[in-house]
Amino acid sequence: MTKTDLKQISRKILRKWIKFKIYSQSPKLTILRDSYLQLLQNCLTGTIYEDPPININDLTQYDSTLREFGWDWPSMAHTMIGSRRMSNIRHLTEHVIKNAIPGDLIETGVWRGGACIYMRAILKVYGVIDRRVWVADSFEGLPPPNAEKYPADAGDDFHTYNELAVSMEEVKENFKRYGLLDDQVVFLKGWFEDTLPGAPIEKIAILRLDGDMYESTIDALDNLYHKLSINGFVIVDDYRVVDGCQKAVDEFRETHRINDQLEEIDGVGVYWQKTHV
Repeated sequence: MTKTDLKQISRKILRKWIKFKIYSQSPKLTILRDSYLQLLQNCLTGTIYEDPPININDLTQYDSTLREFGWDWPSMAHTMIGSRRMSNIRHLTEHVIKNAIPGDLIETGVWRGGACIYMRAILKVYGVIDRRVWVADSFEGLPPPNAEKYPADAGDDFHTYNELAVSMEEVKENFKRYGLLDDQVVFLKGWFEDTLPGAPIEKIAILRLDGDMYESTIDALDNLYHKLSINGFVIVDDYRVVDGCQKAVDEFRETHRINDQLEEIDGVGVYWQKTHV
């Protein structure tokens, strides 16, 4: 028996042990876990303290509906994706844990890090020690559109918003605030075209795309989708609201003959489960 065989057997045993551990936990522990994750979601989205949005599009007051659907840019909260898309992260992360779908979790485009912080928290409360959360971002905002190479990005102005440029040091500090910065969190700093092709990721269980632009979206799909496990999930944050993002996803799915059903999250984001190579 080779070392590779032993490694695969060890992983199978570990996954079975984790699954047993999850389903053998007491109701009281389940209640505590649910309470913690809900409280954390409320903190990460800013709903717990109702912080007002950044003054963009003349929005200046906290609105619970806008925050639920992620339609504003919070001034203090660590994510802008809203409660429904955060709940989707929890639902899918719990699914891959409970069903032993192999692979790490990655988000491409993280802003202040809230979605990745939530992923790490979910792994922690379930006692998962064999998965990592990859935090991929330029940490310098979005790039100017390369309209010659990516015509769908022509006229895009995301690069002009300084509010979207959050340093890696600030994101790490946000992880620390929740006690969730450890060796199961890995940062990939730089433009996706430079960092994703050689990223040392073996398998992915959840691939969350939040790069907004056509270029950022197609870079992530081209370089990471083949690493996504069967029954793993792709989440596309801005599919219904950014034309370039939607075009990249649609063209990729058509090129690779992906017919897996697109599932709606909140009228903005979508996801699908990979059912075949």
